[in-house]
Amino acid sequence: EVQLVESGGGLVQAGGSLRLSCAASGFTFDDYAITWFRQAPGIEPEGVSCISVNDGNTYYKDSVKGRFTISSDNAKNTVYLQMNALKPADTAVYYCAADKRPCTDHVPGYIELWGQGTLVTVSS
Repeated sequence: EVQLVESGGGLVQAGGSLRLSCAASGFTFDDYAITWFRQAPGIEPEGVSCISVNDGNTYYKDSVKGRFTISSDNAKNTVYLQMNALKPADTAVYYCAADKRPCTDHVPGYIELWGQGTLVTVSS
C-alpha cells in the first residue's frame, strides 16, 4: 500500500522541542522529494521544509530556519523534522507529502501523496 504515516506530534511548551517522523511505504523512496506542510485553523497550508531524498538537498521556510532541521534515513524510508525552540505560532497540523517533482515545485494543491497529519500544539 502506498502511504505516508506521520508521528511525533503533541503538546509542548514554548521553547521546547519535538521530532516528527514520516514513514513512507509502497513506492520508491529515492525518487521523491518530501515536504512538511503545516496548516493552522483558518489558514492555507504552508510549506515548512523539504528534502530531496536522492541528493539530500534541503529547503526551509524563513520563519523556521535555524530552529527546524529536516533529515532522511533512506534505509528506513523515513523523513524527520526536528523542531527546536518552538513558538505558539508553530501550532498546526503537520503533514508530510511526497512528490517526484523537485522541492521548489511542491505546491499544496498539486502534491502526489499526503500523510494523515499530526497535531503540534505549542503553549505559551
